[in-house]
Amino acid sequence: MLRRLYDWTISLAASRHALWALAAVSFVESSVFPIPPDVLLIPLILARPQDAWRIAGICTLASVAGGAFGYFIGWGLFEQVGKPILAFYGMDAKFDRFAATYNDWGAWAVLVAGVTPFPYKVITILSGATGLHFGVFMLASVIARGLRFFVIAALLWRFGPPIRDFIEERLGLVFSLGLAALVGGFLVIELGR
Repeated sequence: MLRRLYDWTISLAASRHALWALAAVSFVESSVFPIPPDVLLIPLILARPQDAWRIAGICTLASVAGGAFGYFIGWGLFEQVGKPILAFYGMDAKFDRFAATYNDWGAWAVLVAGVTPFPYKVITILSGATGLHFGVFMLASVIARGLRFFVIAALLWRFGPPIRDFIEERLGLVFSLGLAALVGGFLVIELGR
């Protein structure tokens, strides 16, 4: 089923409504959809490199708006909608323990999930369910999702198709290692005080 969903998502990139499809996939991926918008973003930018920044901007705005929707699922519909979504991703059992300390590190969680392969939708729902300050959530989301999609756009715009494999296979790891180093550096500074 997931493979068919992936193939269907890829087919949207060839449609004349590809930008609308990208916006829709970016929006729903941030709260419930399992396929990341990158599967549309990459072929769209490769097909239209002159529009790379506009495509990345549409993806970012729609993803952040979808993140706000995920936040409100967690805030207002956690019992009815949020818990089943977390259960689908295997995160429901960890929620209570995680919620206890989440707001202390919530902005970092949003940043990390926004640029790495970790499911951003889980963090959007958790942010609402734990009551992370909405302004903090939105700022971290704009930074993280913008960084992710604009870096992909820049790489594709500059290097074209040869960079595609790197993006699809290794960019998440590079982002993850970079963020781990950044967070680790802040922790060392905090512990050294």
